Amino acid sequence: MIKLQLIGHLGRDAVLREVNGGSVLSFTVAVNEKFRDKAGVLNERTTWVDCSMWDRPQMAPYLLQGTLVHIEGAPKADSYVSTHSGALSSILRLRVFSLQLLSRKDDEKRKAAVAIAPPVGEAVPEQETPADDLPF
Repeated sequence: MIKLQLIGHLGRDAVLREVNGGSVLSFTVAVNEKFRDKAGVLNERTTWVDCSMWDRPQMAPYLLQGTLVHIEGAPKADSYVSTHSGALSSILRLRVFSLQLLSRKDDEKRKAAVAIAPPVGEAVPEQETPADDLPF
């Protein structure tokens, strides 16, 4: 299995669809990369990734355009012939199995990451705070 991690902003609100008795959230993520060319000029390149996340419909209200996310998933590259230019193009797709909301583009105050809950049946370990670990 190939695993891909990325951090980027959602390009549009997620779209929730029902497919074969399950639900799928579809959204695009823009990953920006800054680099300097040989002349020392700062450039920026954006890579768009088409994402799909299965059976997590409760995440739809949070996956809004501009939201900064950290995503892990299985990548797949597809190619197609453009109907407008006739040129061969490619697209990067990601089947998401882990997603964290990092912040909203318009809400810089919200810095805490919110992770989606593990699938039903997985135990969530409880964090214990020792009684002798007091700050005074």
